[in-house]
Amino acid sequence: MNQVRYPELILFFFILLAFYFPLPLAPLFDLDEGAFSEATREMIATRDYITTHLNGGLRFDKPILIYWLQMFSVKLFGLNEFALRLPSALAATAWAYIIYYFTQNFYSRNTAFFAALFMVASLQVNLIAKAAIADALLNLFIVLSMFYMYRYYLTQSSKYLYYTFLFIGLGTLTKGPVAIMIPLVVSFLFYAFKKDLKAWMKAVFNPVGILIFVLVALPWYIAEYMAQGEAFIDGFFLKHNLSRFSNAMESHSGSIFYFIPVLIVGMMPFTYLVIKALKKAKLYFKEEFRLFLFIWFIFVFAFFSLSGTKLPHYVIYGYTPLFILAAVIVENEHIKKGWLLIPLLILLGILLFLPDIALMLKASIQDKLAVVLIEQSLDTFDFTYRASIVTMIILTLAIYAIKFQKHYVLMGVAVVMIVTVNYIVIPTYGKLMQQPIKEAAHLAKQKDLKNIIMYKINTPSFNVYYEDLVRKIKPKIGDIVFTKVTKLKDFKTYEILYRKNGFVLLKVESL
Repeated sequence: MNQVRYPELILFFFILLAFYFPLPLAPLFDLDEGAFSEATREMIATRDYITTHLNGGLRFDKPILIYWLQMFSVKLFGLNEFALRLPSALAATAWAYIIYYFTQNFYSRNTAFFAALFMVASLQVNLIAKAAIADALLNLFIVLSMFYMYRYYLTQSSKYLYYTFLFIGLGTLTKGPVAIMIPLVVSFLFYAFKKDLKAWMKAVFNPVGILIFVLVALPWYIAEYMAQGEAFIDGFFLKHNLSRFSNAMESHSGSIFYFIPVLIVGMMPFTYLVIKALKKAKLYFKEEFRLFLFIWFIFVFAFFSLSGTKLPHYVIYGYTPLFILAAVIVENEHIKKGWLLIPLLILLGILLFLPDIALMLKASIQDKLAVVLIEQSLDTFDFTYRASIVTMIILTLAIYAIKFQKHYVLMGVAVVMIVTVNYIVIPTYGKLMQQPIKEAAHLAKQKDLKNIIMYKINTPSFNVYYEDLVRKIKPKIGDIVFTKVTKLKDFKTYEILYRKNGFVLLKVESL
């Protein structure tokens, strides 16, 4: 393969296209973006910088770091989607460049470039890299701790071990024990394969490293325990960490095979390359770095497959090794152009007929609000949406028809994927699902409506745009209520203040 010219500049272009320009293009998505953003808004409003709250109640879902970063961003840029998502975009940018520069220690600059490109352009990373949640930041710290740990293994230089403990500490401040578990277990398995567990024990129990970890991570945990006592232990450690593995939380369960389709879809449009890389597993036992990467991925995939709670983004913690292994395949093997394009064409075909597929499945859907939204989707996923998807299909076919070199094909596929996800699908979906919530909240704020009740619906993004708390109680006559249209039957008469796509803001007249 010919050398990619100006890889740093090209990578910067892709990062701008995927992570920054789309930041303000869609409203905040519930539940996760809304919950994180509202907790940050309440932190600013209450000036409680230790304990997070959601709609006035204690929130122990995640540690503090992402909220602090979002708070600083909001203070700089105001309370808006750009500011709330910016910390994640910055973390994802660092994640991409770390892959690029670290991979060059072992492979060519081309391989490093494509490893980073696969990260920037893959479907699942595109969804979480700029979301106003903790996952981009956690992935950054996991990658840093894993890479520095491997550098320590190669060099035995204490500074790399200290960096490892530093980033594990920051990861623990971002999402808790998972940031400790992944580096700890993967390093144990790797050292065990190398028959050098004595060196592993020496590294893990390094007193300076442990001190660095304690100084970084422990102060907030101590402060939170002093503020909330046993409620913090029960809510954070027992409920949101131990219980997530042993039980399915909030109906997020699945079979042991749950992450296989997640991986296939999440790695699009580079699924073929990832599968091809995994089929080379036997070779990885002959090369230390690829063995380390393979163990990293396999542990993450296996652990969360066995976990009681399963969410699609869990497996992303093991995606970085796959980006690098897939890039090695691109560099060293002949790959038919069609196999690089088929996954993308399949995805584009599904997206083109997505509203029609949803209508076909409507009869089997139990959620009444979802049925209402599906019925409204043809108006939102309109001619402009379909024409945009068709344009992407034509561009993909043009990439196939024109005799481009392999690296241009991959970059073309990446552009199509990034544009499709960030400039067509997400804004359109946001217009259907979240724009009505945003508009209703803005209306309530403009009209200075007080003591709004959120009735039988959980959309914390409403609070963010309303810039106040809501009540979750049974409505009375005269109350202002935000709810689903499917709950209108619970009121005898009412005045509609706002109604769109299954969401309604109303004043109760009689019950």
